[in-house]
Amino acid sequence: QAPIKATCEDLSCKTGFPEDVHSAVVSKSIRGGQPLLNVRFQSCDENKKIHFGSSEPEDFRVGEDGVVYAERSFQLSAEPTEFVVSAQDKETQEEWQMRVKLTAEPGFTGPSEKNQKKIEDIVFPWQQYKESSPLKRQKRDWVIPPINLPENSRGPFPQELVRIRSDRDKSLSLRYSVTGPGADQPPTGIFIINPISGQLSVTKPLDREQIASFHLRAHAVDVNGNQVENPIDIVINVIDMNDNRPEFLHQVWNGTVPEGSKPGTYVMTVTAIDADDPNAQNGMLRYRILSQAPSTPSPNMFTINNETGDIITVAAGLDREKVQQYTLIIQATDMEGNPTYGLSNTATAVITVTDVNDNPPEFTSMTFFGEVPENRVDVIVANLTVTDKDQPHTPAWNAMYRMTGGDPTGRFTILTDPNSNDGLVTVVKPIDFETNRMFVLTVAAENQVPLAKGIQHSPQSTATLSITVIDVNESPYFVPNPKLIRQEEGLLAGSMLTTFTAQDPDRFMQQTSLRYSKLSDPANWLKIDPVNGQITTTAVLDRESIYVQNNMYNATFLASDNGIPPMSGTGTLQIYLLDINDNAPQVNPKEATTCETLQPNAINITAVDPDIDPNAGPFAFELPDTPASIKRNWTIGRISGDHAQLSLRIRFLEAGIYDVPIVITDSGNPHASSTSVLKVKVCQCDINGDCTDVDRIVGAGLGTGAIIAILLCIIILLILVLMFVVWMKRRDKERQAKQLLIDPEDDVRDNILKYDEEGGGEEDQDYDLSQLQQPDTVEPDAIKPVGIRRLDERPIHAEPQYPVRSAAPHPGDIGDFINEGLKAADNDPTAPPYDSLLVFDYEGSGSTAGSLSSLNSSSSGGEQDYDYLNDWGPRFKKLADMYGGGDD
Repeated sequence: QAPIKATCEDLSCKTGFPEDVHSAVVSKSIRGGQPLLNVRFQSCDENKKIHFGSSEPEDFRVGEDGVVYAERSFQLSAEPTEFVVSAQDKETQEEWQMRVKLTAEPGFTGPSEKNQKKIEDIVFPWQQYKESSPLKRQKRDWVIPPINLPENSRGPFPQELVRIRSDRDKSLSLRYSVTGPGADQPPTGIFIINPISGQLSVTKPLDREQIASFHLRAHAVDVNGNQVENPIDIVINVIDMNDNRPEFLHQVWNGTVPEGSKPGTYVMTVTAIDADDPNAQNGMLRYRILSQAPSTPSPNMFTINNETGDIITVAAGLDREKVQQYTLIIQATDMEGNPTYGLSNTATAVITVTDVNDNPPEFTSMTFFGEVPENRVDVIVANLTVTDKDQPHTPAWNAMYRMTGGDPTGRFTILTDPNSNDGLVTVVKPIDFETNRMFVLTVAAENQVPLAKGIQHSPQSTATLSITVIDVNESPYFVPNPKLIRQEEGLLAGSMLTTFTAQDPDRFMQQTSLRYSKLSDPANWLKIDPVNGQITTTAVLDRESIYVQNNMYNATFLASDNGIPPMSGTGTLQIYLLDINDNAPQVNPKEATTCETLQPNAINITAVDPDIDPNAGPFAFELPDTPASIKRNWTIGRISGDHAQLSLRIRFLEAGIYDVPIVITDSGNPHASSTSVLKVKVCQCDINGDCTDVDRIVGAGLGTGAIIAILLCIIILLILVLMFVVWMKRRDKERQAKQLLIDPEDDVRDNILKYDEEGGGEEDQDYDLSQLQQPDTVEPDAIKPVGIRRLDERPIHAEPQYPVRSAAPHPGDIGDFINEGLKAADNDPTAPPYDSLLVFDYEGSGSTAGSLSSLNSSSSGGEQDYDYLNDWGPRFKKLADMYGGGDD
C-alpha cells in the first residue's frame, strides 16, 4: 500500500495556506462522503472565522475543520484531478486559495510479487520550541490518507501494511503500539505492530460485510512509557469484493392486475438485496424477466424496471376468462447486471389477473314458460337461467332480475338464487283464473356492478316469460256473508225464515248445483233445504234463550260442490230477535223476614221481567182479594217503577212463616201479569229490629226439600251400617268354612300332638326321601331367647350335602345310595335321632286313665266291644272304624 507523504517548510506566522499546491494520492474508486485529505490553514488570530469552499462543489466539499470529502461516488481517471480550495475571512472578506491535485493510486499487488513496492513510512509530526523566543513554532499536523485493504485476501499472513516511525527514534529508544477496534479492542488481534520497528500488519483475511473500516491510533513512547509523539489516526478501509449473491426478500412474490389493463399499468415490485457494497458495482443490482408462463396472448406481457424491480404491463389483452394467472421468473444480477462477472439469483412472481365486469349476464333462452294454479301464493312458477363469463360469486357475476312489463299490479317478483344465479319467479298475490288466464312478462337481468368502461356490450339482457294460470276448483261463497235478518221472537216451528244461498266462482267447470247443510245451530232451531238453501224453523224462537247474546242468534251453514276435489264454503246467518211480551214479571227475592209488630216491618221487593222495554217496567204491584187475610194483614205500595214495599197492616202478627201472594203487571201491550208468592218469616225482634227467634222459626218452617235431604242422609247412613254388619258376618262364615274343610277323621288335634314329620310307615310307599335328607328348618334364633333350647332340638349347623337319588335309580344302586346316606347322617350333627332325652310336655305325675297298650294287644283285641266309639262324635270315628268294625 503506497503511503501518502506531505512536506512543509518552517515559516513565520502568516495567515493563509502554507503551500500553494497540495498533492495527494487516493484510491481510484471514491465513494460519496469519503474523507480524502486534510488541508491546514494557518491563522495568526484564533478569533477569526474562516469559511472553506471548493471550486468543484458537485464533486468535493471542505468541512470547517479543513477535511476534504467526496460529494459523490466516482472513479478517478488516470490523469490527476485538480480543484481549488478557498478560505475566506467572514469579517474582512479576505480570501486565500490553494490548488489540490489528486492522483489515483496504482493497483494493489500482493506481497509475494517480485515487483512489490517498498513499505513506506508514516512519520509522526514533531514540535520544536526555541528557548530564546517565547513564540512557539510547530510542524504542521499530517493527515494520513486511508489505507485500502481488499477483503478476502489470501495472504500470506501476517501481511505487512505500513511502518510507523518517529524522527526521534535516532536519539531515543522508542516503542510503538496501536489501539482501537481490531487491535486491542474487539475484534482483537486483527492488526498487530512490531513495537521496535513499528511495522503494522494484518493477521487474517478481512470481511467487509462484517466490518467495512477500522479506525486505529498509533502511539510512540520511550522505554519509560512516556509519550514522545502525539498519537496519529490510521483509517483502514476494507475494499469490497464481489463475494455475495443477490438475495430476494421473498422467493415467491404475489401480485394482481385487473383484466383489460392498459400497457404501463403497475403490477408489483420485487426486491433483492446484496450484502456487498451498494455504492460499488459489486452491490449494484439489475433485474430482468427470464420467462413468462403462459406465453399467451403475448410472450412479453410484462416488463420490469431493471433498477427498481417494478413490474408493469407492456401489452394489452389481459383477459381473466382466458388466462387467470401468469408466472414470471425474475433474475437479479449484481455488477450492474454484467452477465460475465456478476452473480445472479432468481425468484418467482405470480401475477393473478383479477376479474372486472366485462361480461354482462345473458339469458340462455329468449322465451321462458311457467304455470301456476290460481289462488296460490309464494310458489315458484319459473326459473330464469343466465350465463356470465365473469368470476362466479362476485358482484361482476351476481345477477339481478327485474320485470320491465306485463305485471302492472305487482303479482310476481323475481328472486336470485345465490348458488346458481338463476332468477326464481314467485307469485306474491293470488291470481283468479276467471279473470286472468295468462301473463306475458318482460324480464331483464344485469349485474350488481356496472360494466367496466370501454365494454361495448349492453349492460343487461332481456327475455320473455309466459305464465299460464291453471284453473282449480274453488270454494263456494255465500252472498252476503254474514247475512243479517230481523225477526220477532215466538216464530212457530215450521215457519219459513229466509233463503241463504252461495255462489260457485268456477264458471268454466262442469259442475252440478251446490248442496247446503247446517254446520252450527246452537239451539237447534233451524234447518236448511239442501237444494235451494231455504231456511225454516224447527222450534220456537226465544229471545230470552241462553244461546242468544245481545238479541243476536248466530247459525253457520255449509255449501259444497262436487268438483275434484270437492270444495265447500261457510256462511253465517245472524238473526236479530225482536222482543215480544211473552214473559210475566216475577217477585225478587222469594223470601223475606219481618218483625211481628207493626214497626219496623217494611219489606222491599223488586219485579224481574226477562223481557226488555217496552215489555218490562214500570210494574204495577197489588195484593189479591183472596184469601181475605192477605189484605187484612198486609199492605203493599210501589216505591219506583221496579220496586215496591210490603208491610204489616195490623199492629201484631204472630211469629211464623206466611205465604204472601203478590200480583205484578208489566207495561207491555197487551199487559202480562203473574202472581208471585213471597215467603215471609215473621219473628220476634229486639230493639234494633233484629230477629231473636230465627232458629225456632227456621226449624218450624223447614221446607219439603230440606226434609227430603235429611231423610236421604239418614237412609244412606243406615245402608252403610247394614253393609258393614253383612260384611262382618260373611267374614265369620268364611272363617268357619275354612275350618270345615279339614277332614274330621284327620282332626285328632285333641289326642295327638304333631311335632315333626319323619315319613310314613311301611304301608306308606309313596313317601318323599327329601324329608329324611332335609328336615324342616327350625325356627330362627332371633325369635327364641338366648340360652333356652329343648334337649331334643336339632342343633344349628351348616346343612350337610346328602346324596341325591335319581328319579328312576337302578335296583343295584339302592344299596349304595343307602350307604352313602348313612355316612352322611353319621357325620351330620343335625340329623335325627339325637342321643338325648325327648321331652314333649309335662302333665303331672300319675294318671287315672288306664294303659292304652291293650289297643295293640292281639290277645285281648277280639274280646272288647268298641261300638260305643261311634257315639262319641266325629273325632272318634277313626278309632270306631279301626276297632269297632267287626270282622272288617
